[in-house]
Amino acid sequence: MAQPVRVSVVIPAHNEALRIVDTIEGVKSIPEVDEIIVVDDASADNTAELAQKAGAQVIVLPQNLGKGGALNAGVARARGDVVAMLDGDLGLSSREARALILPVLDGTADMTIARFPRAKKKGGFGLVKNLARAGIRHFAGFESNAPLSGQRVMNRAVLKEILPFASGYGVEVALTIKVARAGLRVLEVPTQMSHAETGRDLRGFMHRGKQFVHVARVLAGCALKYGIFGTRRVN
Repeated sequence: MAQPVRVSVVIPAHNEALRIVDTIEGVKSIPEVDEIIVVDDASADNTAELAQKAGAQVIVLPQNLGKGGALNAGVARARGDVVAMLDGDLGLSSREARALILPVLDGTADMTIARFPRAKKKGGFGLVKNLARAGIRHFAGFESNAPLSGQRVMNRAVLKEILPFASGYGVEVALTIKVARAGLRVLEVPTQMSHAETGRDLRGFMHRGKQFVHVARVLAGCALKYGIFGTRRVN
């Protein structure tokens, strides 16, 4: 008889050949993890091949669906009672996910969110983060310090509440609002995770510009769904 899967880890990845192997190796060092699924989101490099060689199950998407679409594909395959979502560029710092997994396994939280250390280089001016925090506070009554963090662990009760994931860069904000409004327990956990940071260059500003638009779109959708003032529920 097959052993039950306690924890599944889903890693959406697009052109992450440089760091995907280390990310998988970090996850493999977590004793509670039973299943690692990498969703290759139509990468132009050899992300999928490297992930498979590193021991992950790999789903290859024929066309780029964005993070939300990749997560939907990965979670549909996941068999765990607890599902972790991690970015492909964490490298070996992915082992820090254990700090997110344990509170969900022991019933302390329904969903955990990783808080990262202070960025090593200057990025944006906080516009996207502040918009996301204000939106989550307004529509869900939850005070978030890591509203854009994609490193999350959740139980099946959360997945039932939030699937499917929103598309684009607003996926995390939509997720937090749905979970907090449902009265489920959300816990932000300090970690020493690190990932590829965007700087104050054209590429960085373009990335953050897309983030701002996507987050604003999610919040506009919340205003239509819940009313402009929202009906807030505090955890």
